[in-house]
Amino acid sequence: MGMTMTQKILAAAAGLDHVEAGQLIEADLDLVLGNDITSPVAIHEMEKFAKKDVFHKDKIALVMDHFIPNKDIKSAEHCKCVREFACKHEITNYFDVGDMGIEHALLPEKGLVVAGDVVIGADSHTCTYGALGAFSTGVGSTDMAAGMATGKAWFKVPSAIRFRLVGKPSRWISGKDVILHIIGMIGVDGALYKSMEFVGEGVASLSMDDRFTIANMAIEAGGKNGIFSVDDQAIAYMKEHSQREFKIYEADPDAVYEEEYTIDLSQLKPTVALPHLPENTKTIDEISEDVKIDQSVIGSCTNGRMDDLRAAAEILKGRRVKKGVRCIVIPATQAIYLQAMEEGLLKIFIEAGAVVSTPTCGPCLGGYMGILAAGERCISTTNRNFVGRMGHVDSEVYLASPAVAAASAVTGKISSPEELEA
Repeated sequence: MGMTMTQKILAAAAGLDHVEAGQLIEADLDLVLGNDITSPVAIHEMEKFAKKDVFHKDKIALVMDHFIPNKDIKSAEHCKCVREFACKHEITNYFDVGDMGIEHALLPEKGLVVAGDVVIGADSHTCTYGALGAFSTGVGSTDMAAGMATGKAWFKVPSAIRFRLVGKPSRWISGKDVILHIIGMIGVDGALYKSMEFVGEGVASLSMDDRFTIANMAIEAGGKNGIFSVDDQAIAYMKEHSQREFKIYEADPDAVYEEEYTIDLSQLKPTVALPHLPENTKTIDEISEDVKIDQSVIGSCTNGRMDDLRAAAEILKGRRVKKGVRCIVIPATQAIYLQAMEEGLLKIFIEAGAVVSTPTCGPCLGGYMGILAAGERCISTTNRNFVGRMGHVDSEVYLASPAVAAASAVTGKISSPEELEA
């Protein structure tokens, strides 16, 4: 019986010739990730261990990104805890104010993850790095603590679903539309503890930013991880950003998949997830009534990269955010912020009446930089729209692409970019 991409990576990390779905293994880790919310819990757990040292100071990444710069005393204390731990153990990859970014955009940018890696992170969207052909998955803070101490983690080998992508997306269709379409199709538990493998000729028409977005939201379908086949575009990205050696794993011809789907990218339309689940999707033309919004957020680990900002800027250039709407743009890293500035995108956003934030997760999890009051609606490029996700339990979050979020900011209601071009 053949193995999937994920199964091959896990077999190699466990020192085994072959693994099967459901098998329990102990695998070596290439990177352990934590942020300012999850790391303090892991650090306090690690203090209870007999082993007090980290397994490798270069293979731990601690990124202060959720409530940074500190929004209150509690967040300041959390960061102080992590800062002192990083200093004590001489953690190479510690990122704080001025040198940080949203973790899942920052790590690939810094070249810390490459194809064939096994990565765990105490954040559910750690699955982002599957865009590079790595196995990456979110874990709890206790598992993070064990990983920092031992460099190993236990896994149950996941079964897999294969998504064959064909065709080329039309204008304004991005990775966000692709993954929202898939989640709407299979549901938030449609890939529960499964590997979501993305292959096919259509992958070549997706940018790396698109792929990061799709892999990022594998968890929103319940997936253990999302992973893309590695092509020339992914190889070029890794060579540009990293000095590390990478290893490409391809699924065997007789690999077993529980389900297989074919997605024709040319047939996709701008897609929105209505409250209060990412599976509650409609294409923009299926939303018949005017859904007025109070806020538009463009950013996050899902959609705060250059492709996303360029798409939003193309919509907002020469236009104004509708009076009464708050439009918040959050570049995902310092490098992205700087490039957006050099390309003149920040000027476009500000002249349009938007505000531009330092990199932060901020409003995505109801942290700060855009909390909603009761009865308010937000269209957002973030990844979750659960009850109370961005503020009051009586607020509403609609998930969409940067193009749709920008167009909606201009019209004051959920809108397609095509409406502005008509």
